[in-house]
Parts: sequence; C-alpha cells; structure tokens
Amino acid sequence: MRLTDFRSYASLDLELEPGPVALFGANGAGKTNLLEALSFLAPGRGLRSAGADGVARKSDGDQAASWAVFAEVETRDGLMRLGVGSGESGRRQTRIDGDPAPQGELARLVPMIWLTPAQDRLFAGPRADRLRFFDRLVYAADPAHAEAATAYEKVRTRRQRLLDEGRADPAWLDALEQEMAGHGVAMAAARLDALIRLQGEIDARPEGVFPQADLALDGAVEADLAGGSDAGQAEDHFAAALREGRGRDAIVGRTLTQGPHRTELVARHRAKDQPASDCSTGEQKALILTLALAQARALGQQGGLAPLLLFDEACAHLDAPRREGLAREILATGSQAWLTGVERVLFEPFGDAIQYFEIDAASLTRR
Repeated sequence: MRLTDFRSYASLDLELEPGPVALFGANGAGKTNLLEALSFLAPGRGLRSAGADGVARKSDGDQAASWAVFAEVETRDGLMRLGVGSGESGRRQTRIDGDPAPQGELARLVPMIWLTPAQDRLFAGPRADRLRFFDRLVYAADPAHAEAATAYEKVRTRRQRLLDEGRADPAWLDALEQEMAGHGVAMAAARLDALIRLQGEIDARPEGVFPQADLALDGAVEADLAGGSDAGQAEDHFAAALREGRGRDAIVGRTLTQGPHRTELVARHRAKDQPASDCSTGEQKALILTLALAQARALGQQGGLAPLLLFDEACAHLDAPRREGLAREILATGSQAWLTGVERVLFEPFGDAIQYFEIDAASLTRR
C-alpha cells in the first residue's frame, strides 16, 4: 500500500501480510486516515464522505495539488494493482493495472465493509444513515446495486428540478418516472436478496457474544416485490405512484412519494425482543457488528472472497468477552480486517494472528 499527499501522509509505503492489521496510537495520529485511504478503493466518497476534493494533504496552509492511493491486492481475478487519485481536473480517477477503469469495477474486485464510531448509535439516528449503512452491505455483495442507486438519484434529481420549475412536459416526466421506477425496483430487489442472505447467516449461528438480530425492510417497493409482484409490475406500480404524487412533490420541493430512497431498515434485538433503537450504545454497536460480520461470512461463502473490513475504533465500548469474540469472528471469516484503537491491549485477543503498527504523527512503526 502506498499513499501520496493523502490527509496527514506526505508519503507512505507499507508492506503487509494477508492477516488482520491493528493500528494503535494517540487520537489524531493518523489511524483513521489510513482506513479512509483504503475506503477510496471502493466506489463512493470514502468512509468520511469527504470526496476527492477533501482529502489532499495540507501543509503550512497550502493544499497539495493532487493525492494518490495505490495498493497491490489479492482480488477475485488474482493479484492486481489498484490506484485512485485526483487528476489535473481535481476529479477522482481510478486505475486497474495502470489502465483507467470505472469505480464500479473496484466493488467487484474488492468487496469492502466499514464501520465508524459515528455508527455506534446508528439505530437511534436518522433513517437515511441506516439505509446508507445497509446499502453499503448490499454493495459488497452486488456491485450493480451501487450503479442502480447512483442512476436512481440522478433521475430523481432531474424529475424534482422539472417539478420545481412548474413547466415540465408530462410526456417528459412520464419517461423520467419510468426510468426512475426501473432503477428503483432494481435497488429494492438487491436489498431484499441481501436481507434474505444476511438474515439466513444470522439465524444459522447460535447467539454468542454478539446478539442475534431480526431484520426487515419497510419500503413500498420492497413490499410490492415481497408481496408477489414481478419486476415489471412493481415498476408500473411505482411509476404510477410517482405520477400521482407530482403535485405534492412539487409543492414540498422533494420526493415524498414512497420509493427506495425512503425505505427504512428495521432491526430488533432478538433475545431482548426490543427495537434496536431502544438498546444501549454498547448493544447497538454489538448489533452493528453482528450485521457486518454476518455479511462478511455470507460473502465468503457466496463469492469465495472474504471482504476487506475497515473497523474504526471497533473495540471501543466493547467489554473483554466481546473483544475476544470479535477476534474469533474476524479470524473465522478469513478477511483482512483493519482495526484502530488508542492502545495495543485492545487487540491482544488476536494474539500473533494480527499485525501491529503503532502510529505517531503519520509515522508507522511495526511492533
């Protein structure tokens, strides 16, 4: 892995073994920056949602003209050289084995799941955050889901702009809404498929240190598909709902019509028979780890390639038994997990199976 002018790193050249990686050091040392760099080897804006224009290194008030992340990765197609960075235009560029490539190809080659401290109370926070988290799990299993979601949002924005202007041709709106319905149904179908696999993986294992969860998707399109409508029928139903909701959506300035953008991920703590939103911070974090680890196992079984796991401060708020359980679960998945924490002792349950790096002022020392 090599970094150039990324966040606090002017340069970094790091060689690793395939196993898990522990990054420990004081707050502000640069641990999360490394995880963020790796997250740019997946489609999207990275685990901080900063985007390509927000990660270039700053020094003495000046910002670097460009940045780059390079990694040699064992992928579905064998060992490959992956690179992302900002070009002359400042826009993100992706290369695979030196050739330009679409971001979506990264998702196919390197499935990735990440967790951050901001998600510790995910189930008690905004609906959109839960949906974004779940969609990330879906992307790891089905890279086409990211493309459908991006296309859906683009068409939804175009439709809303026309409604805001108040002078759209109905035929034009019909075409946009049919296109929006097609992408929306594809999104809903991918979510339902992922949910079935994820719930099956959770149910297949007895409850241990991490609680079992009961999951559901509360969304109009998902309900239509689950109720027996085929894709074509669901598209027609959604397009009709969009057409009927034009007046309301124009008045409020956003798409209130029920679609995949308004779906809710519903989770319950099974043993306590309690909504996840009512659980303690530690219990919510444990439930989130349940979902992430179950998806990692499912991906390993489904595609033969365990995902890359980026767990920022995953051991915070976990007691000793759960830290030990986390180590067992990660090692069982075969994933290369990158974990951060302020002290090395947090990772001792991994024993010699993890690579230890101490970080101080963006400088790494192997321990």
